[in-house]
Amino acid sequence: MVYEKSCGAVVFTRVNEEIKYVLVQQLDGFYGFPKGHVEGEETERETALREIYEEVGLKPTIIDGFMTTDEHIIPKKKNVMKQITYFLAEYKEQEIVVQKKELLNAIIVSYEEAMNMFQFESSKRILKEANDFLNSY
Repeated sequence: MVYEKSCGAVVFTRVNEEIKYVLVQQLDGFYGFPKGHVEGEETERETALREIYEEVGLKPTIIDGFMTTDEHIIPKKKNVMKQITYFLAEYKEQEIVVQKKELLNAIIVSYEEAMNMFQFESSKRILKEANDFLNSY
């Protein structure tokens, strides 16, 4: 089994004291979080921050104390397992700029809206973990 390493984050902001999450819509239509492959000697945090900026034009701050992982087989690649490390990152007063080469769209939604939009249980688990962390933070 070959492993591909990616990093990203559950990105959020606060609108009138309500937490809102940034979801990206992949070219295949699925919603998820900004993420991408580790390049060179980057740390996981550096990769997450670079990918967030490349995909949605935001420069958030990573919140210490939260990290979760996911892994799944890549259907189009034989014997390849994708491992993804997710952080929690907050941004303030910035505009989303979608990278059209890699994404269909990016939206800002509430926790409930995000949970209803996800097609994969792993995305729901990751958001629940991040939301629980924020509510106890």
